[in-house]
Amino acid sequence: MNNGTTRARRGRRRGLAALGSAIALALLGGGAAAVPALAAEPASDVAGQTFVIGTDTTFAPFEMTDTSGELVGIDMDLIRAVADDQGFTVDIKPQGFDAAVQALQVDQVDAVIAGMSITDERKKTFDFSSAYFQSGVQMAVSEDSDVQSLEDLQGQKVAVKTGTEGASYAQSIANEYGFELLTLTETTDTYEAVKSGQAEALVDDYPVLGYSIQQGNELRTIGDRQEGAPYGIAVNKGQNAELLSAINTGLGNIAENGTYDEILERYLGDNAPKASDIVAPSTFATDAPQTGEHFVIGTDSTYAPFEFTGEDGEVVGIDMDLLRGIAANQGFTVEIKRLGFDAAVQALQAGQVDAVIAGMTITDEREKVFDFTEPYFDTGVQLGVLEDSDIASYDDLEGQTVAVKTGTQGQTFAESVKDEYGFDVLVSTDTTDMVDAVKAGQAVGYFEDYPVLAYGIAQGSGFKLVGDKEVGGQYGAAVNKGENAEFIELFNAGLANAKASGFYDEVVNTYLGTGEDEAAEASPNIFTVISTYWPQLLDGLKWTVLATLVAVVAAFILGIAFGFARISRLAPLRWIATAYVYVFRGTPILIQAFFIYFALPAMTGIKFDSFTAGALTLSLNAGAYMTEIVRSGIQAVDPGQAEASRSLGLGYWTTMRKVVLPQAFKIMIPSFVNQGIITLKDTSLLSVISLAELTFVSKQIIASTYLSAQVLTVVAIIYFTLITLLTLLANRLERKFNA
Repeated sequence: MNNGTTRARRGRRRGLAALGSAIALALLGGGAAAVPALAAEPASDVAGQTFVIGTDTTFAPFEMTDTSGELVGIDMDLIRAVADDQGFTVDIKPQGFDAAVQALQVDQVDAVIAGMSITDERKKTFDFSSAYFQSGVQMAVSEDSDVQSLEDLQGQKVAVKTGTEGASYAQSIANEYGFELLTLTETTDTYEAVKSGQAEALVDDYPVLGYSIQQGNELRTIGDRQEGAPYGIAVNKGQNAELLSAINTGLGNIAENGTYDEILERYLGDNAPKASDIVAPSTFATDAPQTGEHFVIGTDSTYAPFEFTGEDGEVVGIDMDLLRGIAANQGFTVEIKRLGFDAAVQALQAGQVDAVIAGMTITDEREKVFDFTEPYFDTGVQLGVLEDSDIASYDDLEGQTVAVKTGTQGQTFAESVKDEYGFDVLVSTDTTDMVDAVKAGQAVGYFEDYPVLAYGIAQGSGFKLVGDKEVGGQYGAAVNKGENAEFIELFNAGLANAKASGFYDEVVNTYLGTGEDEAAEASPNIFTVISTYWPQLLDGLKWTVLATLVAVVAAFILGIAFGFARISRLAPLRWIATAYVYVFRGTPILIQAFFIYFALPAMTGIKFDSFTAGALTLSLNAGAYMTEIVRSGIQAVDPGQAEASRSLGLGYWTTMRKVVLPQAFKIMIPSFVNQGIITLKDTSLLSVISLAELTFVSKQIIASTYLSAQVLTVVAIIYFTLITLLTLLANRLERKFNA
């Protein structure tokens, strides 16, 4: 791994360090001014400590040796200024880049600052500070060259160092601008090639070029700067979190008070970027001017501690608090839709939401379909079993069943080891379903992301952890591929600010920093749950009743219309009514709900909110059954009565209104009532499209309390009471009509 890491690094940033005599003379003449002492009072947890910092030795203008033998440069002045700001001291070890990285990995140094690019590959091994410099590459020619733009390089040669970002960039545009590459092994060789006329231009990291030009090297840049990966300060993954936090705070402070601007101007002169454009602020502002951007965000509904329903009915959790904080910091607004993970992803693909944040693991497969933000949480998988379980290791799982949640890292891991340990996998759609499966004896344990397990245990779920945490993935917020780049940009900027300011740590610690005392208090019984969550239960009941009433009324109207069409003498009307009945009676109501809420908007561009889509689904589904009730009720009336009425001179509609329908309705009433009860119970299925009816609300409560049996019992009693009252009302109406 060292070779892969260092090779990429060496190939990208060996700039003026090897420029030779020109740079050496410049250093002999100039040197660097001392960093002014900062007046800021130490406020970090590492104040008074000393940290060993590894660095490069020859990477001007970031680290180099002045005439007195002291290490200077942007990196050196920067880390000293941060240390002064945060009240700690640094012992700097100049080792060369490769040696510094290796020293960090074997804990010989606490951190490395060496113009180290933050890459996805490196983030698997190291934790990085906020970016402190945005690097990139640029092209340069001799001052007296006739080349003014990239177009003038037609037929010329451009010198590049093999394996560098500059070489990759030059290769990518060589055919477009018609130049040839002169590939060399050292940075000094590329500069010498331009001086000797072997090449017309060279490509190098732009800060190195800028410093070279400032020191009197007779070059000038052409073309636009090509942005590269930012530089960050690295510590070993999962270590020195307090140091990293102090560094981020210090970076923000010296960027705000102007110290970092002075450092940048000292080495880069007029080419120096503004520190405020690079470094995240040390405080997390939540009153940013509104940009006017508004995003609809889909999320899971039962995935504590990342998203779940709080006692006030609002969706809370790490994802939610972080998202709202970032929105306030970046000046955009969000509308959060609780859909469940699968439904949220489908809503994103259908254009019903702009983004999804739901503890969504960034995988290669998903990156083919979605664009992700920067990762905001590193997770892992662990096994949870009941406290009194005999399962002590994976070896004890032989012949047992283990629950997993579909589409998760837990499922992927379980599938990868089930043959080795001889257990079966039970796939569920929600975390709460897995918990219930274990409590009911359908499974002996479940694989879940460790923070979810830890939070559940803290809330009194009655589980314990088994085995070590398995390596997992990283969570990110997702948008459709190639869409909503504004959200990605705003989220990433806000996330960087949140981490730099400590807001991110505050959010995570709010949900994962629970102590034993708090855990002991977090064991509510059914009575405290009811007293706490009764407003949510009543609200869910309201939407259940409202959806049922709308659906029954609409279905009754549809049933009358299509019922008459089914017995019409006009063949087209019969065909249409028959097709309607066959389609909606012949497909599951869940498929109909998904089609109306997800597929129809994608096909037509017409979007529905969850209540409209749910009520429409229930209406169309119940309407098909009502149609058959009306048809069969009319046909159940003795045909002789209609014939007698017609023989007396009454018309068709008069006969229907005066003779047939009064008798038919008496026949239909029991079936109408039965269909109304079925429709009431069918509302529970609409929780899959985030209709906040009674079942949906119960899942939210279960997710935060883990009292599934008690909560579901209460909900069952509510449904039973409703249906009983509806049945008694129907019986009274039936007696009245039959009197």
